[in-house]
Amino acid sequence: MNLLLAIVRKELVDLFRDRRTVMLGLFMGPLLMPALILAMGALAEKRARTQLESTLELPVIGAELAPNLIEFLASQNMKILPAPTDPDAAIQRQQFDVILRVTETYPQRWRQSLPADVELIHDSSRRDAEIPLQRVTAALQSYGRTAGALRLISRGVDPQLQQGVRINQRDLATPEARRGMILGALLPYMLILFSFMGGAYLVIDLTAGERERQSLEPLLATPARRETIMSGKIAASCLFGMLGLVLILLSFKLSFQFATGFLRGIDVSWINVLKLLLVLLPMVLIGTTLLTLISASAKSVKEAQSYMSVLMLLPMVPTFVLMANPVKDQLWMFAVPFLAQNQMILRLVRSEAVSPVEWATYLGAGLGLGLGLWIVAARLYHREKLAISA
Repeated sequence: MNLLLAIVRKELVDLFRDRRTVMLGLFMGPLLMPALILAMGALAEKRARTQLESTLELPVIGAELAPNLIEFLASQNMKILPAPTDPDAAIQRQQFDVILRVTETYPQRWRQSLPADVELIHDSSRRDAEIPLQRVTAALQSYGRTAGALRLISRGVDPQLQQGVRINQRDLATPEARRGMILGALLPYMLILFSFMGGAYLVIDLTAGERERQSLEPLLATPARRETIMSGKIAASCLFGMLGLVLILLSFKLSFQFATGFLRGIDVSWINVLKLLLVLLPMVLIGTTLLTLISASAKSVKEAQSYMSVLMLLPMVPTFVLMANPVKDQLWMFAVPFLAQNQMILRLVRSEAVSPVEWATYLGAGLGLGLGLWIVAARLYHREKLAISA
């Protein structure tokens, strides 16, 4: 144990001599990640508020065919504009978000008390057109309901008779859950990525870098067991990664405490921050042992670093899978790397409870995977050619 602590101390002392690397490794994430999330949240909220509150410019084709409808739309904070010559091209050029076309049969069907047809021209692939389309759709539906009710009243019929079933909704989603849904696509990925790759350059330098500098061979020639040497390097890297992770979580806590809009009210209590830290600790171990394994098998630092571009994609897999195929939480998910972390972080952000069985499954699977990678890396450390640089 004394020898292991001596190796950990040696590696940390060597690391902190390079102040520039330490500053980038420890403070880039805590400064960049909260700023990115808060900035994106502020921009999204500002855009939504602007589109909801501003006057909507709505070109109308055949406005003369439905004067009452046009007057109603104008009262809904919409500015009625003449129709463009080519409506389809105007939408594709993003000149307008939505264009309303009143069909030629509208007056006749209206006089006959039949549903009068209108058409909304838009591009559903443009996310910036979602709110304008919803505003116009809601206004048209409101006008249609009002007109239908007046028709029934004029005939002495209670409008409620046409409503066979009245639907009342009771939404159980808490404000925390709704905010968690908004943050669900970005926050888990960023936290998992940083905990997984936070000490990457240090891990690579401690094995592949020392081999290139020919400082690994004298260390391996000492009476210390190679498992102890490797464990000391992994422990030093884990401590560095944990330190960076703690700084990131502290920066998130401070940032969300002063956040505005929909980000206000995110649970950043100390107990929740500690739970997030516990969730991410297995990922620090998994990332460190996996990179140690890669560094021990790679021929050079350059080769070891080439694997990082692939490893950085791994935390993105659960996000893409859940976006394409949302599924309900099941116990087996808490044993799958990256997917388990994603689900656990979402649970905590949404202020949902995690059962003891789910905690046990998650921690057991994560620590078990880290132990398995440690065993494979230890075998590679026993190869005689490990200390020989290419």
